[in-house]
Amino acid sequence: MTTSRPDAVLLGFDFGLRRIGIAVGNRLLNTARPLVTVAHKEAPDWSQIDAAIREWCPSDLVVGIPVHMDGTEQAITQSARQFAAQLGKRYQLPVHPADERLSSADAEETLKAERANGRKRRINKAEKDSLAASIILRDWMHNHP
Repeated sequence: MTTSRPDAVLLGFDFGLRRIGIAVGNRLLNTARPLVTVAHKEAPDWSQIDAAIREWCPSDLVVGIPVHMDGTEQAITQSARQFAAQLGKRYQLPVHPADERLSSADAEETLKAERANGRKRRINKAEKDSLAASIILRDWMHNHP
């Protein structure tokens, strides 16, 4: 369990049809870091999301909403909105939508740079998703001080 004030802790989500990246953030320090990536096949792996909620006791949740660069919706946009609504209903917490444009690309570039600088293992998609969640959360906190 974290020692931060409860209202300082947020969880961020990078929604995908195969995986959902999760990150934890601290509003007091304005930091976010990747936590875990959970499976999403026909439904999210709620047991892993439940565990993250229990462990971190967030005051708010932030969900990346995918849109095209021009702001128009993608095929996955409605599914991400439905996931955000499910989170709010299931955990009775405020859920904030966040623009996630370029978060996955930023995450991939960060991981490529780390690998080029001596990282020994391959970049995997799950790692990219949780890093993207931390980027989404960090950007949201920056825009909502």
